Amino acid sequence: MRCRHPSLALATLLAAGLAFATPTVAQVYKWTDSTGKTHYGDAPPDDVKKQEIKITAKSYEGPPQIDNWAAVIRRPSPGGTSKPSQSGLTMFSATWCGPCKRAKAYLAEKNVSYRDVDIDASDANREEFRSYGGGGVPLLIAGDKRMRGFSPAALDNLIASSR
Repeated sequence: MRCRHPSLALATLLAAGLAFATPTVAQVYKWTDSTGKTHYGDAPPDDVKKQEIKITAKSYEGPPQIDNWAAVIRRPSPGGTSKPSQSGLTMFSATWCGPCKRAKAYLAEKNVSYRDVDIDASDANREEFRSYGGGGVPLLIAGDKRMRGFSPAALDNLIASSR
């Protein structure tokens, strides 16, 4: 089996190795063909000089960050000191987050009011964010509906469902 893109093949093998939960060792070979091109793979041709490369993947071992997801999902929305916006939309964001900036620009363009909670601004904001399950930003909440990430169509649906 010859590989047209050896660096892509190696990157794919490395990513696959890192995806497993337990440390694993992959048997990967490096060889050069008759034209001088370097290849990586698990089955080099018999007629080439090959070099075995050991790839060891390690993973995180420890307790789960959230022990009971069912309780987190069923948890009622927290009653904060900040009042929700008139549209009932709350966005958890961070200043360093590109999708958050795009979502804010989109909401401004659509003239939609919302409550913005910067998760890095205070411990209270971070704790409120965690009460909704944490994870990535932006996290938009409208009533009992949630949206993580930014998609104009999905955000339009979320806004429509909150009215």
